Amino acid sequence: MMKLLIVTTVSEYQKEILKLFKKANIEAFSSSEIDGYKNTTSLIATTSWFPGEKGGNESLMFFSFTDEEKITDFFSYVREFNNNLETNNPVRAIVLPIEESI
Repeated sequence: MMKLLIVTTVSEYQKEILKLFKKANIEAFSSSEIDGYKNTTSLIATTSWFPGEKGGNESLMFFSFTDEEKITDFFSYVREFNNNLETNNPVRAIVLPIEESI
């Protein structure tokens, strides 16, 4: 059954995420550069003091319409990756069901 996989990560992990997609045999996917934000007091303070400066972290969003079995494998690899991180920027992933497609 096809599902939609969405993954967000800081841009520093791009190579690692691409390796995880390959390891899970997810060969078709798209990516987009995004700005990631955490709603913290320091961000709010920075925004008010320097309104012209960019406050987000350079991030990436990947998405793929792929088989449920491949997503299960991918999630396993992401859990392992996140467990070995030394930073507070885990890879995030979600799965959405596809009701209908053409």
